[in-house]
Amino acid sequence: MSVSEFSIDPWDPGYAAAMSVEAMTERGSTSAELELGVEAAPEDWSPVTPRGGAPETLLVADGVRRIDARVWVHGEPMPLPGIAASYAAGIVRCGPDGADLAEIEVRRSLISAAPDTPEVKTRHATFQPAQATDSSMESLSLALQRQVTQLELELSVRHRREGSDLLLVDGPLRGRTHLADTVGYIKTHHISYLPAPQSAVVGALASGQRTPVFLMGTSWRRHAWYLRLPVTSTAPWAGIARCEAGADLSSEQVVRLADAITLALLPLAGVPYKDPRAPQNLVPIGGLEKLLRHYLGDPQLMYRALRSAARG
Repeated sequence: MSVSEFSIDPWDPGYAAAMSVEAMTERGSTSAELELGVEAAPEDWSPVTPRGGAPETLLVADGVRRIDARVWVHGEPMPLPGIAASYAAGIVRCGPDGADLAEIEVRRSLISAAPDTPEVKTRHATFQPAQATDSSMESLSLALQRQVTQLELELSVRHRREGSDLLLVDGPLRGRTHLADTVGYIKTHHISYLPAPQSAVVGALASGQRTPVFLMGTSWRRHAWYLRLPVTSTAPWAGIARCEAGADLSSEQVVRLADAITLALLPLAGVPYKDPRAPQNLVPIGGLEKLLRHYLGDPQLMYRALRSAARG
């Protein structure tokens, strides 16, 4: 076998794949409604080299979550399961002089479908009651994620200078599409949204290029585009990330935003010797995640504190 017959994906195999096998086959196809002609006619799709310049300031928002204990909320007519969880969000301001931490905030919740979910005070922290729609683990997890997203939103609004800052949120833009000049950043791919001819354009991107913008609708609508961060690997989707922006933007607005965010992300790409998920895990995101997890505190200490509080 010659060297040219295979390539190595730089994404650390210890993590879930950045590009799943299903996303490259019919099993990973989707019924999403697509409008491929936002920027270029579908038959004219080709890699786009961004024009203009990078924004002066980019705010990066991210959050982390941790389940500290599974709990039972005792009430009538029967006890209901729940979770005690810690979560944190932070903002990093990236500008010409580097990146600075703007703020970090930590919160803790006791989440259950029980109407009388209590506040729990422990020796080290207080867990505020929060409601889930039902007692399934999926519902409890979704309720926790909504709280993380809301905290990210609060911090973003607090630190944003209107008209001058672009905002990048780590993850889908859902729930934040109303924010101006805001982009969701997705670094792993489990579904193939594009038909084969346009998907081939993604694989043909050079470092620093992006696809044309398209509009897609699943349970919600948004603009999207793919970009390739600086990477040396020749693996088909190495260094590929997907970006999302609000569906209400005009084609001119979203194209300018796609160019600006692509240029802004190039110098922020992760590097392999520092991050096993490079280059998609951006330097400010990787650093912020590590700091946020530190701020959550020791999980064993929190677990013991919850057990002590449960014993009264």
